[in-house]
Amino acid sequence: ITEMAGRSIADVYGYQPRALGEVTVSVEGLQGLGLNHPVSFEARRGEILGFFGLVGAGRSELLQLIYGGTRATAGRIVIEGAELKARSPGAAIAAGLGLAPEDRKDQGIVPMASVEDNIVIAERNLGGRGPIRNQGRERGLAEKLIGAMRVKTPTARTAISALSGGNQQKAILARWLAADAHILLLDEPTRGIDVGARSEIYSLMYRLAAEGRTLIVVSSDMAEVLGVCDRILVMRQGAIAGELTRDQATPDELLRLALPAAPDDFLPGAAA
Repeated sequence: ITEMAGRSIADVYGYQPRALGEVTVSVEGLQGLGLNHPVSFEARRGEILGFFGLVGAGRSELLQLIYGGTRATAGRIVIEGAELKARSPGAAIAAGLGLAPEDRKDQGIVPMASVEDNIVIAERNLGGRGPIRNQGRERGLAEKLIGAMRVKTPTARTAISALSGGNQQKAILARWLAADAHILLLDEPTRGIDVGARSEIYSLMYRLAAEGRTLIVVSSDMAEVLGVCDRILVMRQGAIAGELTRDQATPDELLRLALPAAPDDFLPGAAA
């Protein structure tokens, strides 16, 4: 892999430590589809918080519950000090959340629409302008973000389906910058992306965190969570099974927490 990518594994992740700020996300006793125990955790400004676990552990389901794609049956979500009472994607976006879903092609992009339209779609809806569009302003915003996020595309009007997976993911991240999202929920952020392009995604993630955003990253790639995350919560059978700092996290410890164990061997939640 190192030879194919032309860089070392350490270069691919290129971890960049940063100072963390106040708590921006507080989840308390969240319950719903995919969770077998109430889930509680906090995340801070500037933090890249990872969720690791096996298939079926409830990681992606947790993101959907936070984002409002699936309705929670119990629990509180507090975003930057304000409780998120309305549970829908629209309410989540208005509160400053953005989701990059696991299924990028079917859920993350509008395939036949342009790169520009895919970038401005959330900001356009958030603005409440209805059918009135300022195409010049939208084009300028999209082109600015295409440059800032290093999206490789012939033009802003190119269909996003013509781009590589890595550049589609950059465009999705640009969408949430356009909508001024402060909390980014990233579900398998580099799945289907070649090794060389992954380092670009990681660099963007570090930059977004350094700018004060909170990144919550779900990944089944053990090397990825070990390589990029400041802290890791391990999920098992629909519950948080443990919390590890970057210094504590090892492959053996992640697997120990992720593999099935006694039915009541769970933490009730995890504190920051």
